[in-house]
Amino acid sequence: MRRAFFSLLYWISKPRWDTGIPAPELVRAISNRPAGRALDLGCGTGTNVRYLVEHGWQATGLDFVPAAIAQARRRLGPLPADLRVADVTRLGELDFPGQFDLALDMGCFHSLTADGQRRYARGLEHWMKPGGIYLLYAWQPGPDGKGGGLAREAVEAAFSHGFRLAGYEQGQGRPSAWYYFDRIS
Repeated sequence: MRRAFFSLLYWISKPRWDTGIPAPELVRAISNRPAGRALDLGCGTGTNVRYLVEHGWQATGLDFVPAAIAQARRRLGPLPADLRVADVTRLGELDFPGQFDLALDMGCFHSLTADGQRRYARGLEHWMKPGGIYLLYAWQPGPDGKGGGLAREAVEAAFSHGFRLAGYEQGQGRPSAWYYFDRIS
């Protein structure tokens, strides 16, 4: 059902989250970091994948919506990137040519079921290099506890095995936050 909903959004209009501008948090995170291998989970139309490739990264983008990946391929044109229609809750089943130095998720993790979140976190742990960084943007519940999203404690607990929280900042507008994790061995 979720796949059908998101597929419809990509077919009928430009999703409101598709700004065409790379995330400033990503731009900051890679500004003083040597290029390596990057994974964008829920990459949508590939804005951040394109930015990474343009800055020397070998980038892989995953999205479970075929229309999003098709748009990402058009956005990247001849730029080299590995774009795949894939389920982020099945990372452990995917075949990548090595581990990643950077992973990015802008709004995918918080939309998964609890079981999906557990499988995602274990798969990400497997595919991240020790010393790698993981940037996660997730919605949070509102001040009244309503509105969906994940409490900070729930996000930290989901990545407590294999990752260390290195930074946290509140998002702007809707209750949300950016989490910066280091992959530990």
